[in-house]
Amino acid sequence: MRDVGGGQGLSAGQAALKRGFDLSASAIGLFLTWWLILLAWAAATIDTRRNGFFVQERVGRHGRPFRVVKIRTMREVPGLDTTVTQSGDARITRLGAFFRRFKIDELPQLWNVLVGDMSFVGPRPDVPGFADRLEGEDRVVLSIRPGITGPATLKYRDEEALLSEVEDPERHNREVIWPDKVRINREYVHNWQLQDDLKYIWHTVVG
Repeated sequence: MRDVGGGQGLSAGQAALKRGFDLSASAIGLFLTWWLILLAWAAATIDTRRNGFFVQERVGRHGRPFRVVKIRTMREVPGLDTTVTQSGDARITRLGAFFRRFKIDELPQLWNVLVGDMSFVGPRPDVPGFADRLEGEDRVVLSIRPGITGPATLKYRDEEALLSEVEDPERHNREVIWPDKVRINREYVHNWQLQDDLKYIWHTVVG
């Protein structure tokens, strides 16, 4: 994948502050939740009859690919082959729905944050075909690491339910939701402040 760069992003000081927070918070988070991650992995392995860790290539900072790690929440269903997930998706197991509801499936991404693939707050890491095709001023979104949560993630926290109500979910995601996420994330980069990151994390945890 080509390096698609990024426009004017955070200053050196802002980037250092953001990364410093990510390092310390992810280390503490892994120390506190490693046992829960292992239990979830074991349960997901039994539930889906596959490795309980779901590993997938995503688009990272500067458009470079990385491998995101999550708890597996879906099983394979013949005939269903799409990256768009809707409410009531037949691929999501009952246990998987529980993990998704309480964000347990996201916990392994603390490792991605620790090693520098991701940040706690930023644009959600997408599969190839979206972020890596950004152009012009929109490329500033790629100047920062993708995040576990963020303003666009919070706005579309009910995205699966929303997509289940439209006639063509993939088209709606591509033509309506994705451009709005880009706009939100572009504004996030231009107006970044650590206190806003703390606010987004708080709203994610408390729901």
